[in-house]
Amino acid sequence: MLLRPVKAVAALWILPVAAVVWELVTRQAGNQFFPPPSDIAKRMHTDWFSGPASHAFLTKQAMDNIFPSLGRLLLGWALACLLGIAIGIAAGRSERLADYLSPLIHFFRAIPPPTLVPIFIVLFKIGTQMQVATIVFGVIWPVLLNAMDGARSVDQVKLETARAFRLSRTTRVLQVILPASAPKIFAGLRLSLSTALILMVISELVGSTNGIGYLQMLAQGTTDVPGVWEGIVLLGLLGFALNAIFLLVERRALAWHRSGLV
Repeated sequence: MLLRPVKAVAALWILPVAAVVWELVTRQAGNQFFPPPSDIAKRMHTDWFSGPASHAFLTKQAMDNIFPSLGRLLLGWALACLLGIAIGIAAGRSERLADYLSPLIHFFRAIPPPTLVPIFIVLFKIGTQMQVATIVFGVIWPVLLNAMDGARSVDQVKLETARAFRLSRTTRVLQVILPASAPKIFAGLRLSLSTALILMVISELVGSTNGIGYLQMLAQGTTDVPGVWEGIVLLGLLGFALNAIFLLVERRALAWHRSGLV
């Protein structure tokens, strides 16, 4: 068990190597649109990580923009996950409900969420509600479809055993169907998390007054190339951190499943 964290850290050797190569190539090219990573790091330190120790060295700009973005991302993702799991489990266990919902699901999931931003603005006005709605709409589909697939694939023997013991429907869902569907549900959750990060930025490009996407829009509007790149790097780091945290939670939550496969 102790070897897993060591292997995970050892596998990160590619990051410093890539940074060195990036530094050498950009220094050699001397293109103003592709600044070296050392310059980007200095800019990130100045803008975001040069604050007081009492605020974990975060600047006011970081506090006013990074945390609101993370709040919207996590709220939209959580709402989409709850709705997707609930609807997916229900549709996965009811063929009639699945027949009713399938055309709607396949119709709406084919619509790119950014194209609905004007509609969400009309419905929710410009602000957090519109941004969260954009995230929820784009994120819910992989969760819902994976939950449906997981609920359909539950072992019938387990369900018959639960019925034989006269377990209530709620108990069967919570103690039989959900655990059996969990591996596929977690696959959908992981995919939806990366989508939520993308939609968070997109939703902040329209009418927002804070957030990482808002800063990206300002940097592009003022031709602030280092500002654009620091936002790109920050989004990459956030995506990496969120994925690492999710994998840790998934590994613990599905420990029973992994041990059963050994």
